[in-house]
Amino acid sequence: MSQAVLLFSGQGAQKVGMGQDLVDTYPVAEKLFERADAILGRSLTQVMFHGPEEALTQTGNCQPALFLHGLALLEVLREKLPTLEPVAAAGLSLGEMTAHAAAGTFSFEEGLRIVARRGELMDEACAATSGSMSAMIGGEEEDVRRLAADCDVDVANLNCPGQIVLSGTVEGIQEAVAKAKEYGLRMGKQLSVAGAYHSRLMSGAQEKLAGALADAQLQDPKIPVISNYLAQAAVGEDAIRESLTKQVTGSVRWVESMQLLREQGHDLFIELGPGRVLTGLMSRIDKSAKVIAIEDAASLEAALSEF
Repeated sequence: MSQAVLLFSGQGAQKVGMGQDLVDTYPVAEKLFERADAILGRSLTQVMFHGPEEALTQTGNCQPALFLHGLALLEVLREKLPTLEPVAAAGLSLGEMTAHAAAGTFSFEEGLRIVARRGELMDEACAATSGSMSAMIGGEEEDVRRLAADCDVDVANLNCPGQIVLSGTVEGIQEAVAKAKEYGLRMGKQLSVAGAYHSRLMSGAQEKLAGALADAQLQDPKIPVISNYLAQAAVGEDAIRESLTKQVTGSVRWVESMQLLREQGHDLFIELGPGRVLTGLMSRIDKSAKVIAIEDAASLEAALSEF
């Protein structure tokens, strides 16, 4: 029996061509991609396979694309490795939705509809506000939090030691980048994003997502899913709905989430999604944890020898 924690990618990991080799190689993946297009009533797969990059980067496309890609990788892995036993799941931001689908909190169809709606709502919020984000490199968390408070922006992501992302108005973010060194940080770098994710500027999207989640069919997950917002598993349907809603404006507490899983004795993690971002973050959080990154057919076949 191969016990492992499943990790799913967040927005920013996407790349044109993602999933094409899975569809070409594995019938089970091909069927899932076809189902996704049918559910959405449009060809998401064409955007994933052929772009253009600007179209794939749009939140309304990017989020369902990553959701579909992560679950397709999991479907193939389960088929190839019947002894796989997921013991917990987590995902960075949008990846938490993929983790819940993997854990059985909602069906693939229900999850895809919610994620597509989530992406649309965030696109709307980006268009209605003037927001940006910045990565703060080096320094202590308390220094970053002081900087954020003084520039009136929010702490969006606590990704790994020495990397915290701020989110807010364009003016506030530019001020934070300019003042980073004054607060003891090595540098601040403004990110190329459509808006201020995980900040108060997403409150409009959060309110509407609450309605979509209220109507969704949820059940208790088969394995614990660590909430970004809580940095622990949300237990019960109401708590899951609330944590997924509050995550839209709340901080992604990734460091605490990974530390919790390590403290619970989990040693093996499988990252499912493009880019190997989460593998890189784990190397900064806890070098002793083993992460197998699976992002395409080649890495999936190579991973089978690891179990």
